[in-house]
Amino acid sequence: MPSEKDWQNVFAERKMSAREALSKIRSGSRIFLSPGCGEPQHLLDELVKLGGTDRRLNDVEVVHMLTVGSAPHAQKRYDRHFRHNSLFVGPGVRTAVTEGIADYTPIFLSEIPALFTSGRMPLDVALIQVTPPDNFGFCSLGVSVEAVKAAAQAAELIIAQVNPQMPRTLGDSFIHVSNLDIIVEYDEPILEVFPPEPDDVARAIARHATRLVENGSTIQIGIGRVPNAVLYGLADKKDLGVHTEMFSDGLIDLIEAGVVNNTRKTFHPGKILATFCIGTRRLYDYVDNNPMFEFRPVDYNSSPINIAKNEKMVAINTALQVDITGQVCADSLGYKIYSGIGGQADFIRGAALAPQGKPIIVLPSTAKDGTVSRIVPRLSDGAGVVTTRGDVHYIVTEYGVAYLHGKSLRERATALIQIAHPKFREQLLNEAKSMKYLFEDQIIPEGAYPVELEHTQEFNGIELFFRPVKASDERLFQEYLYRMSERSVYLRFFQIRRDFPRQLAQELVAVDYNENLGIVATLGNSDTAPIVAAGHWMRDYNENRAEVAFSVADEYQKKGIGSHLLRFLMRVARERGLKGFTATVIASNTGMIKVFQKSGCILHTDYDSGEVYLWFNFDEKAEPKSINP
Repeated sequence: MPSEKDWQNVFAERKMSAREALSKIRSGSRIFLSPGCGEPQHLLDELVKLGGTDRRLNDVEVVHMLTVGSAPHAQKRYDRHFRHNSLFVGPGVRTAVTEGIADYTPIFLSEIPALFTSGRMPLDVALIQVTPPDNFGFCSLGVSVEAVKAAAQAAELIIAQVNPQMPRTLGDSFIHVSNLDIIVEYDEPILEVFPPEPDDVARAIARHATRLVENGSTIQIGIGRVPNAVLYGLADKKDLGVHTEMFSDGLIDLIEAGVVNNTRKTFHPGKILATFCIGTRRLYDYVDNNPMFEFRPVDYNSSPINIAKNEKMVAINTALQVDITGQVCADSLGYKIYSGIGGQADFIRGAALAPQGKPIIVLPSTAKDGTVSRIVPRLSDGAGVVTTRGDVHYIVTEYGVAYLHGKSLRERATALIQIAHPKFREQLLNEAKSMKYLFEDQIIPEGAYPVELEHTQEFNGIELFFRPVKASDERLFQEYLYRMSERSVYLRFFQIRRDFPRQLAQELVAVDYNENLGIVATLGNSDTAPIVAAGHWMRDYNENRAEVAFSVADEYQKKGIGSHLLRFLMRVARERGLKGFTATVIASNTGMIKVFQKSGCILHTDYDSGEVYLWFNFDEKAEPKSINP
């Protein structure tokens, strides 16, 4: 290791102006440019002047991972001098790629470093941006580590812009002065990207997505309107960790609130692992010399094997389109490349492999001001599949959550249509039927899934999860009915039944949450957890009451579950403007009658031919029974 005097001499000897440094680049070279907010803007501006204005460079390929700046070299007037090659298409070059004056190379984020070091994409020059050296001669790569180290290792010539405004990030993020061939000192603001404020749709998506995040989870989340809303929605969680490729300003609030503390991480506990950040000066000042953050190259950080070492790993990624079989397009609008593969596939697979991991795709249900559905019968022509049918687990829109892993095409189509925008559901339903994915008599109602009705309740040491029933619960409900004893079936359906066809189950799960409501209790909060109790009511507009019925699996009876279910159904009905309930009960079903008697309301009854017809109004409270001393 060079002494302090030695590296200082090296630093002084290798300093020169940007103009002088860039003049060493030959025509026909391939140049790596530090990505994201770590882009060396001064070097790029001078490069464009040298090649475009002075016409001293031709046919130079500029390889870049994410362009958030203006990308002057990608303009049409410089097409003889520069050709941009994007490994992930950012807003700065999206138009250029669409118009064919810039290139896009699809690749997993985790595989980019090996692309350079293996020689499959040889690099002549690396233009990077670093901090001033510390007392030992090490410069930090700052806000963009990604594949910069690999590019510097592979390139024949390294030109480094040393910028005192670059924050010194910690981790595997350093390069020594002796490894820099040319040093250009230049002080300029780091590129900033201000996070967009979430709208109502983004907040609704976040409400559904965040309920999947358990306390103690480790999360990966990007930037944008929906990811920012998710960050806001995590404020009530505890002991979260972070293992991500990128993050933005919203993460700071979670850290300062104590929500993110990394104490329960099982891979690099106590540390936030990342490869780059995109945000404002507030964020850059926060990560500066902050030992909580550990920046590492993407081949380590985005490796599915390393991601999977986090227990309860939750990966939340966005999409542009999802077809009704579960194929996820996240990189293109038809033939037009919009972004790239990035780290989505890496983190989706890593989270799926992690113990109790959850890979989640989030997207608004519509695009173009609500005129186009993002859930489609088939992907647009030319659309790329970033997450395959086999990789997909959770899909979330503002209308709910569809769990697809291990589900048939019929079950997938049902679940996805239910979380599509209501005005497109009939069209999607008809398309799915024409493809023979769904039965001709399949019903999917228009109502929006009321996530606010989800809750847990304990009964004698047994914790049950209560949630609204979904159209995709059809098979799950059949299984529940087939497990019921002959007596329980008779008391629920007023007849002895040996079979429970899907048409019957469909009637009980295809609810719109307003005219009719179904609530189920399950053993756990996953969409595949078995049902152990169910309750329904159906509105009668003539009387402004609803007919109610419910049942509890035999082994869970006499634990208070029925009483809880009735009280909960009453609460929701009252909130929906109903004035009371009606029910018909077999006279011998004394347990059910007792549940109604404990409703807290005055009970009215009629008896006829072995059946009891009862009704009560919510505002007619029964007098509490006195207890004799």
